[in-house]
Amino acid sequence: MEQYLDALKDILGNGIDRKDRTGTGTRALFGMQMRFNMEDGFPAVTTKKLAFNSMKAELLWFIKGSSDVKELQKMGCSIWDANAEAPYWKKKAKFKGDVGRIYGVQWRKWKTSDGREIDQLAEAIRLIKEEPDSRRIIVTAWNPAELEQMALPPCHAFFQFFVAKNKLSLQMYQRSCDMFLGVPFNIASYSLLLHMIAQVTNLKPYEFIHTLGDAHIYYNHFGQVKEQLTRKPFPLPKLWLNPDIKNIDGFKMEDIELINYEHHMSIKARMSV
Repeated sequence: MEQYLDALKDILGNGIDRKDRTGTGTRALFGMQMRFNMEDGFPAVTTKKLAFNSMKAELLWFIKGSSDVKELQKMGCSIWDANAEAPYWKKKAKFKGDVGRIYGVQWRKWKTSDGREIDQLAEAIRLIKEEPDSRRIIVTAWNPAELEQMALPPCHAFFQFFVAKNKLSLQMYQRSCDMFLGVPFNIASYSLLLHMIAQVTNLKPYEFIHTLGDAHIYYNHFGQVKEQLTRKPFPLPKLWLNPDIKNIDGFKMEDIELINYEHHMSIKARMSV
């Protein structure tokens, strides 16, 4: 995770101070990339504690194609509660706890102009199995026609798979990158997704490539970032997936574990909404 820490240093030292939607203010750089080789271990941040259970719950929720935060809460995760309760959104929500046509809904239930639904994730898995050389193995959450139907427009906008030498890689483009709170979570989430898709397609997980658009540190996170940068990273942990699961819809919370995860204490910070 040294490259993540190096990115924090680069933004603090060389970033541009900018206004932002939340009114908090950020220091940002535009256009960065990090590469994580799964053979080196699972890229869970060790200079603070990663909320691994919340991360895997959210990913399972996305995979299910759900927009109901009550289903997420049942798995012990409350990270979408603030978005569901935001005053501007509550007037639009179809039911209490609804967050609209966000990530998982777009992944699994993309609406076409003629009323059909496209399961992008299932199609990506089919292509990985049947046409592994395809350059069209893409899943997108950025749907301009439905942005107003989302409690939060997608930050991690789309991802693409690449198959070579029996190994699977995944590249994700993230338009808006909260480097302290969000990005470690995103790195772990898409690395987990890579492992899960690799298992169900009988491939070896290789690289997660994280391409960042607006990579920023909020002003009120500067102290926390500087504290994190004083800490020495621990060796990366390993990921365990239940080897009996061969279908992407078959994974449950108990089928995913992080092994030998050594980390420094959590660093609290306020999320700007």
